[in-house]
Amino acid sequence: MSAPAVPGLEPAFDVEALLGPLEDHGVTRAGHRRVVPIIGGRVTGLFDAHVLPGGADWQVVRPDGAIEIDTRYSARTDDGAYIYLRTFGVRSGSPEVLAALLRGDPVDPSEYYFRLGVQLETSDPRLAGLEHSIYVASAIRDADRVRYTAYRVT
Repeated sequence: MSAPAVPGLEPAFDVEALLGPLEDHGVTRAGHRRVVPIIGGRVTGLFDAHVLPGGADWQVVRPDGAIEIDTRYSARTDDGAYIYLRTFGVRSGSPEVLAALLRGDPVDPSEYYFRLGVQLETSDPRLAGLEHSIYVASAIRDADRVRYTAYRVT
């Protein structure tokens, strides 16, 4: 009996998502809810596209300070194809590092953990193959943007 293949990672695409001001909704029944608007950006790699304004990251800050990430946003290629992107993940670190990130201070990415699962959806037949893979990403939070490299799980 053969064993399943050990997954590998291959670089797939880079995302730079520009962010609007954080909206702190306070403590709701789901937890401490924050919403961060996505106002633009760029995707490069397996496909090139502009991130469209109108998406957001619907965060929940857990009691331990870690932040559950839940983004949904759209991108459009220069020739008009739409790609819907959804990420889910976690950003965690020491209270001091998380407070610095919240203030917009520069923080070395090695000081915190920020990982994502990425799902893609499109109706464009030329890009449909993107939907047949699983992607994971390592992300960086800057004062006014999030940057990540997504890897296709082989």
